[in-house]
Amino acid sequence: MTVKLSIRDAGFSYNKKEMVWENLNLDVKEGECLCLLGPNGCGKTTLFNCIAGNLPLKTGAIYVNQKNIRDFSVIELAKTVGIVFQEHTAPFPYTSLEVVRMGRTPHLGLFESPSKQDTELAYSIMEDLGIAHLAAKSYTHISGGERQLVLIARTLCQEPEIILFDEPTSHLDFKNQALVLSTIKKLSARGLTIIMTSHFPNHVWKVGTKVALLGYQGMVAQGPVEQVMTEANLTKAYGVKIKIHQTETEAGAIRFCEPDFI
Repeated sequence: MTVKLSIRDAGFSYNKKEMVWENLNLDVKEGECLCLLGPNGCGKTTLFNCIAGNLPLKTGAIYVNQKNIRDFSVIELAKTVGIVFQEHTAPFPYTSLEVVRMGRTPHLGLFESPSKQDTELAYSIMEDLGIAHLAAKSYTHISGGERQLVLIARTLCQEPEIILFDEPTSHLDFKNQALVLSTIKKLSARGLTIIMTSHFPNHVWKVGTKVALLGYQGMVAQGPVEQVMTEANLTKAYGVKIKIHQTETEAGAIRFCEPDFI
């Protein structure tokens, strides 16, 4: 598989202070779903923002399709990398279809309005995600889970090759977490490259093909989920003893973890 994103010898610090992390190397291939996992304050959100182009590295480089991310124009990067943030508040009561259609902005010229084809693409993406029934509804009046799916549809409307998810299940109830995770898994299966941050280790087993596990001292481990998601690695990253449980079902093994306080 083609390497879509490559991080080489990366280091970052705020205001010339102590490095948040350094000497970080990571490859993400086409169709992989990389989960950035670790405790609060370990630097995973910082890494996410560096990949998104929002923060400049102190050392090293990030490459998208073998091109340094610093050499992308804003529009070129938006056509290649889409971002789904964990929270979004629309300033006006746009319909959900209008919000999705906003994803076409990088493909429009100055002062150009969305075309009929842009609207048809937006609606077809909503149909594909099973949210076409929300098209005429006000974005500000739908549930949190529905808004997250609308934002995913908007990002897909950009037609990116890589999608970054920033804590995609934050503030969602159990049902809507499942809907969003299921959607992410389907997108990865279609060949899109996914990078997502998460506070929930159990979500990694649901959607991830690769994981980068960060701790307060930097990268603890990275690689395939089954190799990285061990009790020893999770305990080292979170600083609390972690116990992994496994149960067998007709569909295969299901794994989950929890802090081992006893």
